[in-house]
This record gives sequence, structure tokens and C-alpha cells, in this order.
Amino acid sequence: FGLDENGDFDMNDLKSKLNENTKVVAFSAMSNVLGTIFNVKEVIQQIRSYNKDIIIVVDGAQAIVHERQDVKDLDCDFFVFSGHKIYGPSGIGVLYGKYDVLSKLPPYQFGGDMVKNVTIEKTTYANPPSRFEAGTPPIAEAVGLKVAIDYFEENFENQNHNLFNYLEKSLLQIDGIKIFGFGKKRNAIRSFIIEGINSNDVGTLLAEQNIAIRVGHHCAEPLVNYLGQKSVVRASLGIYNDEKDIDKLIKGLVKIKGLFK
Repeated sequence: FGLDENGDFDMNDLKSKLNENTKVVAFSAMSNVLGTIFNVKEVIQQIRSYNKDIIIVVDGAQAIVHERQDVKDLDCDFFVFSGHKIYGPSGIGVLYGKYDVLSKLPPYQFGGDMVKNVTIEKTTYANPPSRFEAGTPPIAEAVGLKVAIDYFEENFENQNHNLFNYLEKSLLQIDGIKIFGFGKKRNAIRSFIIEGINSNDVGTLLAEQNIAIRVGHHCAEPLVNYLGQKSVVRASLGIYNDEKDIDKLIKGLVKIKGLFK
């Protein structure tokens, strides 16, 4: 569903898209392009008021590192995020699901530990979550993810939320920078372009200065097209960043502008 003039989910548009055939609604808690943090609880309440049987899936991959998430308070059926977003290993993530919903789902893989009883005639499956974890689990990745979550919990309150404003103000001091982002509540992410310079060139030249950003449409090509762009540069702040990192980014961008003159 679409966005309103404030960059938040358009509730009227949401309602117009719900009908008797709607079985599942999935949406992100935070935009990985705009940095907009959406009112997930309000969206879920709107969906529930229309039809309490609709399955609601919340993508928390971006939001998990910037906002505390209470899945019971949100009342979502599923909440998902990938391990590498929370400084853990790649190839593993977290899927929270309500037990009664998980109990109704059939297994999607078959192997050891996901069965209760097996005979030639009949197979019965284990209770959730075991029925969805067939075979040998990714043991090393799971151990690494646990360590990452513990580390993140210890450092969550140390995040400097003022850095977001510092990043935005610093970027706006550079002539030719166009920043994309709107919404009542935003954090951590600033997507932008330098007018007249290809974003891929910006990313390559920043990398040569040991400055890590991301360039592209960020797996959200329709949104980037909506912004009138083919590609944007994205700077994302983590719990380890400080003002010196932002100063280095700005210095790198100024250098790139000089090169293209």
C-alpha cells in the first residue's frame, strides 16, 4: 500500500486494498531506503478491525537494530529479521510466529527431528517449532547469532540518536546533494545522490577511501523509481558509529566532487 504526504502508510489506501480475498498482509516496520519508521501497531489494528483472520507478517530486518520490538504488544502473527542485520552471521535469521498459527502450518521441509512418529503407513509431525527445523540445524550460525544478540542487547542503549541529525545537517552542507526521506519518525538511514555524478561512481570512490556505504535500489526498485532515480547512495548508522565517521564520509564526498569538476 502507498504512502501519505508525511511518508507514513496511507491508511485509506490500505483499507481500499483489503477485501474478502485478502489472506495475508506483509509490510516493513522501517524503510531501508527512506529511514521512515512506521506505526506498525496502528497498521495492525486497522487490519484486525477489517478482518481478524488476516495473517499479518512484519518485516523487522531494518527496524530491529533501531527500535525495541514487542511482538506481543504489536499483535502480529509473524515477525522476521535476518541475522546479519543485527551484527550476526549471514545465512540465519529469526522467525517469530504465534503458536496457534504455526500449529496450523504444514512443514515445508522433511528430515530428522521434524517428525513425531514414522511408520510405513503414516507420519505425524512434531509440534512447532520443531516441525519446521528438519535435519541438522546451522549450529555455528545459531551460536554466532546468540552472541551477536547478547552483544547488541548490551550496547543498544549506547546508540547516539543525535547522529542521524548530525549526518543530515552535514550532508546538506555539500552543494549538489539531494537527500531522499520523509516521514514523521525517521532514523539511521540517509539516502541521497550527488547531482551530476553517477551513484555507482560515488560508491566506488568512497570504498577506495575505506568508507563503506551502499549503492543501488536496495531491493526496493519501485520505491527508488518513485523517487525518480535509478540508483541512490545510502549511508546507514550503526551502534559503532560516531561523528568522526560522518566527518570522514563528508570529507570523502567533497573529494569526489572535486575529482568530477
